[in-house]
Amino acid sequence: MSYVLVNGIDLYYEEYGKGSPLMLVAGLASDSQSWQPIVEKLSRHYRIIIFDNRGSGRTKPQDAETSIQAMADDCIALIRHLNLFRVHLLGHSMGGFIALDCAIRYPDYVSKLILVGTSAFNSKRNNALFNDWVLYREEGMHSALWFKNIFYWIFSKHFFENSSMLETALGLAVNYLYPQTVKAFKNQVKALEAFNCFENLSHINSETLVVFGQEDLLFPPKESIKILRTIPLLETALIARAAHSVQTERPQAFIRHIEAFLHS
Repeated sequence: MSYVLVNGIDLYYEEYGKGSPLMLVAGLASDSQSWQPIVEKLSRHYRIIIFDNRGSGRTKPQDAETSIQAMADDCIALIRHLNLFRVHLLGHSMGGFIALDCAIRYPDYVSKLILVGTSAFNSKRNNALFNDWVLYREEGMHSALWFKNIFYWIFSKHFFENSSMLETALGLAVNYLYPQTVKAFKNQVKALEAFNCFENLSHINSETLVVFGQEDLLFPPKESIKILRTIPLLETALIARAAHSVQTERPQAFIRHIEAFLHS
């Protein structure tokens, strides 16, 4: 558990395990702790690097201005700080946008690229939805209701069949020790809205795996794969009985796909 001063922020990060470095980049309203369902098993074979994007968790100041490019710059600064030449880079949702920007602008630092539940840009529907989420917070919606509203979008119907799992997840979210401020969340939403790397996808030279939960509502697999298919060295994997937060719903299946791709 460490901090490093990069690009005007104190970036919080953690490392686990030994082996080839694998950096995990979290999505909107998430931070390093969102990877806990998979960190322990992946760290048996890889040096896992997780961190809090600017605007989340323990990275300070949380309300710093941001963009996808700024968060990608932070990733590269952390890689340099750790004296690493190249890393496997895995990004989920907004983290996928960040990982794509790293692969496009800093190709020498990215070995294999893994994109999870993401695309090259946000749909107009998603931009409207995320801005509504900002509005709900600004108007003081109860945190439990706010998180449950998000859960409807990121988890599959199967998740809601287990009431104890739902209550546990809701409790963890509501009582989290390092909550995201409304301003920081709004900054990330605006960063998502401004990003579009579609025209540069064909320039990516990393072997790339795209992983989706088959029931992803935010980035429907068929539509998103159609957008991402211009990446030259592309493989795809669909995981059943999972939605947007596939690594949380189906961690074992998720890990199998990641390890198979990295071992190939």
